[in-house]
Amino acid sequence: MNKRRWPGGWVWLAFGLVVGFLLAQVAWWLIFQRNYIQQNIEYAETAWLQEAALVQQLWAATASEKREALKQELRQVFPHLEVEGERVYVNPERLQAYRSEQMRYLRMFSYEGPFFLAVMLLGLYIIGRSLRREQEFKRRQQNFLMAASHEFRTPISTLRLLAQTLQMRELSREKQLSYLTHMTHEIDRLEDLSERLLATSRLVQGLGQIKPERHDLNQVAGRCLARQQSTLMARGATLHLELAPLPLPVNLDPEAFSLVLSNLLDNAVKYSPQPQKLVWVRLRREGEQAVLEVEDRGVGLSKGDLQQIFEPFYRVGDEQTRRTRGLGLGLYLVKNITELMGGRVWAEALPQGSRFGLSFPLAEAHSPVPERRPA
Repeated sequence: MNKRRWPGGWVWLAFGLVVGFLLAQVAWWLIFQRNYIQQNIEYAETAWLQEAALVQQLWAATASEKREALKQELRQVFPHLEVEGERVYVNPERLQAYRSEQMRYLRMFSYEGPFFLAVMLLGLYIIGRSLRREQEFKRRQQNFLMAASHEFRTPISTLRLLAQTLQMRELSREKQLSYLTHMTHEIDRLEDLSERLLATSRLVQGLGQIKPERHDLNQVAGRCLARQQSTLMARGATLHLELAPLPLPVNLDPEAFSLVLSNLLDNAVKYSPQPQKLVWVRLRREGEQAVLEVEDRGVGLSKGDLQQIFEPFYRVGDEQTRRTRGLGLGLYLVKNITELMGGRVWAEALPQGSRFGLSFPLAEAHSPVPERRPA
C-alpha cells in the first residue's frame, strides 16, 4: 500500500518546533528573571549590612560634636541606614520596600511572559489556520477539476452512444423519440453545467451584473417552477408549492433568481433518496421581509456542513465515496447572487432532510432600484 503523501507535514512540524521553542524560551526567561531578582535582593541585603558595619565603625570613631553633621551626611549617602544612639542598623521599612519593588518587577515579568507567549501563539494559530484553509481549498479545487471532467464526460459519452445508435440501427419511431428525449435531457445537463461555470467565472472576475426590478416573488417563483417542473419530475421529484396569500413585491433580477432557485431545487433533489423525492417550496412574509424556503427529506446536513456549504467547491460527504453528481458551485452561486440582489441566504439541518431559506426586503412603492455589480 502506498503511503499517503502529506505535503503540509513539514510545515506543521516546523510550527510544532516553533511553539516548543517559544514555550521553552518563555519558561527559561521567567526562571532567569526570578533567580536574577532573588539574587538582587540577597545582594542588597548583604551590601546594606556591610555598609551598616562600616558606618558603625565610622560612627564610633567620630567625636560627639561632629556626629550631628555626620548623621546628616549619612542620611544623604545611605538613606537605607538608621543611627540610634551608638547603634547603626539597616532600616527594616526600607529593606521591605526594596523587596516589594523587586517582587513587583518579578510579577510584571510573570505577566508579560505569558502575554507575549499568548500573542505569539495566537499569531501562529492564525497563520496555521490560514495555511490549512488554503490547503483545503486547493484540495477542493483538485476535486472540482476531477468532478468537472466527469460531469462533462458522462453526458458527452451518452450523447455519442445515442447518436451512433440512431445512425447505425433502424429503430421504431417510438424508440427514436425516446432516444431523442434522453439526448435532450443530456443537452440540458450540459447547458446547466456550462451556465454554472460561466456564472461562477463572472462572479469571480467581477463581470456579472445584476439588474434588480420590482417583481412579485410569488409570480417569479411560480414561473421558475413551471419551467423546471418536467425536468424535476423526470428525476423523480414531487414538488409542493405553497404561495403567500398576498403579493410579495421585491427587487430582484428574474434571470438571476431563476438560477438561484434552480440550484436550490437541484440540490434538494440530488440529495433526496429514492423512490420519493419530496420537495417543498414555501413563500411567506415575515415583517418587512419576503421569505422563500426550499425543504427536502434528504440526507440532511451536519454542523460542519452548515459552516462550509456556501464556500466554493465544497461538496457534502466524502470525496472518495460520494455518488451524487455536482461541482460544488451551486450553493456558492446561490449565496453570492442572492446577496448581489440585496437578499440573505441560510441553511438549517432538520431531523430528516434540510431547509434552505432566502429573504429579500419588501419593496416600497417608490423606492429606487440600484444596479449591483460583484465586488
